[in-house]
Amino acid sequence: MNFWQITLDLLGGFGLTALLFVLTLLFAIPLGLLLSFCSMSKYQPVKKITRVLIWIVRGIPLMLLVCMIYYLPGLLGTGTINIFDKMDRYFTALMGSSELLYYGSFVAVLIAFVINYACYFSEIFRGGIESVPQGQYEAGQVLGLTKGQIFSKIILKQVIKRILPPMSNEIITLVKDTALANVIAIPEIIKRAKDMAATQALTWPLFYTAVFYLLFVGFVTILLGYAEKRLSYFKA
Repeated sequence: MNFWQITLDLLGGFGLTALLFVLTLLFAIPLGLLLSFCSMSKYQPVKKITRVLIWIVRGIPLMLLVCMIYYLPGLLGTGTINIFDKMDRYFTALMGSSELLYYGSFVAVLIAFVINYACYFSEIFRGGIESVPQGQYEAGQVLGLTKGQIFSKIILKQVIKRILPPMSNEIITLVKDTALANVIAIPEIIKRAKDMAATQALTWPLFYTAVFYLLFVGFVTILLGYAEKRLSYFKA
C-alpha cells in the first residue's frame, strides 16, 4: 500500500472516530444536565443515588467500562454470545457483507462513552450552577420572573460562561479517548493502523494517526475558543 492508500484507509477509520465523538456529545450533554439536577435534588434518595452512581462511573477506567458494557450482557445471560455480538452478526447477514460489521459493538462503546462523560459533565454543570450567587435568583424573583424564566434568562448564560473552560478540557479529552473503541475491535483509526502493523509490518501508520488527532483537536480548539469569545459579554 502506498501513502495515499493508507491515508484513505485511515480516513475511513477516522470517520468512526468522529461519529463516536459527535454522538457522545449529543447524548452526554443533556444526560449530564439531568444528572446534575438530580444530584442537587432536595429529595434525598434521588440525590444520594445519583451521587453514588457518579462516584462509581468516575472511579472506573473508561476502557474497563467499555468492556463491562460489551461483555456483561453475555455473562449475565447465556454466557456465550452477547447481545452486541449478535447485533454485529445480524447486520452483517442483513447487509450481505463478507466482512463483520460492528454496529452492535459501536452501540456498546457509545453507551459506555455517554455514561462516562455524562457523569463528568454533570459535576461541571453542578459546579457552574452552584457558583451563581443566590442574589441572582432573588433579583429574578423581585422582577416577577418564574423559576424557569430565572434559570433560562439569568442563570443559564452565566453558567455556560463559567463551565466552558472545564467543558473544553473534557471535550478535547473525549477526542483522544475515542481511541479506546479499538479494545473491542471496532475498526476506528487506531485499530486500522494496528492491523497494518500486524498484517503488513508497517509501523509508521500508527504514528501517522497522531496527525489526524492533532488536526481534529486543533479544529475543536478553534471552535471552543470562538465560543469563549462570543461569551465574553460578562467582562467588565
